Amino acid sequence: MTAHIVYNGDLRTTATHVRSGTSIETDAPVDNKGKGERFSPTDLVAVALATCMVTTMGIAAPIHDLDLDGSECEVTKIMASDPRRIAEIVVVMSFPKSKPFTDKQRFKIEQIAHTCPVFISLHPDMKKSISFVWPE
Repeated sequence: MTAHIVYNGDLRTTATHVRSGTSIETDAPVDNKGKGERFSPTDLVAVALATCMVTTMGIAAPIHDLDLDGSECEVTKIMASDPRRIAEIVVVMSFPKSKPFTDKQRFKIEQIAHTCPVFISLHPDMKKSISFVWPE
């Protein structure tokens, strides 16, 4: 089992990671009858994409002589209706100015990001707009 989830009422849940015991809480978004005081389940999908991309890049970093420490992501989730669903996830990845990357390294990083497990698991109809901000 990966997680144990409890519905707390009032459109909130607590998910506990079985192996570590850490927990996260969710709340329905304001535009769907919630208070929006925590990540919504669909927020977590968007966050899962960005964190999976960075984690997968981090796994590959030593193999390709890359230093990704200090890299950052901004993620935006765009919802659609009828049916209510995630229409697009926008991820902007920025890399530290103090760490130059060769064209070959940039290509490899982008390739890794576009093939992380979450990216390839999401439905192909969901738009995934990924951009990379490289140091000058």
